Parts: sequence; C-alpha cells; structure tokens
Amino acid sequence: MSIQELTPSPTPSASQQAQSDKAAQSVQLLSSATRRKINKVALGAIVPVCLILLWELGVRWTGTRLIPPPYQVAVMMWDFAFGGIYDDAFSASLPTHFWVSVQRVYGGFLLAVVLAVPLGLMIGRFPLLKAMLDPTLSLLRPVPVTAWLPLSMIFFGLGPKSAIFLVFLGAFYPILLNTIFGVKSVDDKLFEAAAMLGCNGSQLFRSVVIPAATPQIFNGLRLGLGFAWILIVVGEMTGVPEGLGAVIMDGRTLSRTDLVITGMIVIGITGFLSDRLIVLANNYLLKWSPQHHV
Repeated sequence: MSIQELTPSPTPSASQQAQSDKAAQSVQLLSSATRRKINKVALGAIVPVCLILLWELGVRWTGTRLIPPPYQVAVMMWDFAFGGIYDDAFSASLPTHFWVSVQRVYGGFLLAVVLAVPLGLMIGRFPLLKAMLDPTLSLLRPVPVTAWLPLSMIFFGLGPKSAIFLVFLGAFYPILLNTIFGVKSVDDKLFEAAAMLGCNGSQLFRSVVIPAATPQIFNGLRLGLGFAWILIVVGEMTGVPEGLGAVIMDGRTLSRTDLVITGMIVIGITGFLSDRLIVLANNYLLKWSPQHHV
C-alpha cells in the first residue's frame, strides 16, 4: 500500500461548503427564473400565433383578395422598413413615419401628464375644487375625440399641432380620473397619523398623498398612453403627410390593405413596448409595495 493511499483526503471546510451550497442555490434560482420567463413568453405567444393561423386559413378558405395573407403583409413590413422589394413611395420609410408619430404621441401624452396629474391630486384632495370642476369635466369627457377633429383644425390649422391636441385629449381623462381615484382611496388613518407627526401642507402631499396614490396614477398612465397610440390615427387625419396614421390613411385611399395592416402592426408593437416601459417604471418606483407590481 502506498503512502498516498494511507494519507486521508482533505475534507472541505465549513466555509467552503457554505460557499458551494450558496453557488448551487444561486444557479438553481437563476435557472428557475429563466424558466418562468420562457414559460411567460411562450404562453403570451399562443394567442398571436393562433390568430395568424386563423388569418391564413380564413384567407385561403374564402379566397378573398381584399385581405392579404400573413406572408404578403410580412413582405410589406420588410419593404416598409428596409426597402428593396416594391421600391415605391413607402419603401424604407418606416424610420421617418415612426419617429414623427412617436414625437406626436409622446408630445400629447406628456402634456396630458403634466396637466392631469397635478389637477387630479388637487381635485381628489380639495372638495371645493371638485365641486367647481367636476360638472364641467363630466360634461366634456363623453365628447368623442373625433368630434374635436374639425375644431382642432380650426384652432391649430393643418399639421402636427392638431394631432398633438387630439392625442392630448385622449390621454388626459384616463390619467385625471385614475389620479382622483388614487387620492380618494388613501386611508384616512394615514392623514391622521401624518397630522399627529406634524406633517401638513405640501409635505403631506409629498409624504402621504403622492406615494399612496402612485399605483392608481400608473394605471392612468398606462391607459392614457394606450389611448394616445389609438388616437394617433385620428390625429394624423388632419392633413399631415408623415406618420403611421397618415400611412394607414394613404393605404386606405390606395386600397393597399397590406399597407394598412402593416401600419396597424407597427402601432401595436410600439404601443406594447411603450406599455412595458411604464410597467418597468411602476415596478421600480413601487418596489416597496410588491402587491402593486405588474
């Protein structure tokens, strides 16, 4: 028997064993988190894939030429983004139209945020202000945005200002109403506790009202931004030559259904990504309140 066989093998220390267990646990948590993300993406993809299959089957079954099949729309999307297929006025024009629409959507949306959030905080907190403004706001809110289209063209003329105004109208009321509801939902015990600690005035807004109303404010932001993307098509009916809404209107005029559907898909994807940005901001700013994570 050799000396090496007689020598006992070194046993790992407690600290090394703990580090090894911790590393194994971290790898396991990472793999489980990755699996959850993959499962979430897979579940979310089921409905879009089924809709595309139904679309393809419906076109083949009816034999219609008014609705293009998914492959034809995919070709149109590639040409719209990169060109090289049809070489017409819409080829490789996606960056221009996309950037113009993004400016108008976020211009109207940010204007709505700047006005609706402070106004909602004050209406929700001060009954006198609510009594003064609520009847007027309730009167104007049911008026469709499309009804403002002729007046917006008179007020702001043909061009991007009318589009921004219409987007602003669509985003304003969801943000305002959710902000008011958020303030109204604050527990009265929080105000009593803050008053006992000597918190009042602007400090009360910063320390109690705004944090407690933030989840509802974010709900309003998500709804408002969604309506902003919905209404960009209406906003760009005001005679603007560029923008995703203008492309959809041109596609309708030219009977280019593939172009119309392409514009719809681009708006849908952009709206989805915009919503994800607000969700990320919501989860980051409300990390102290996991039950309000989306």
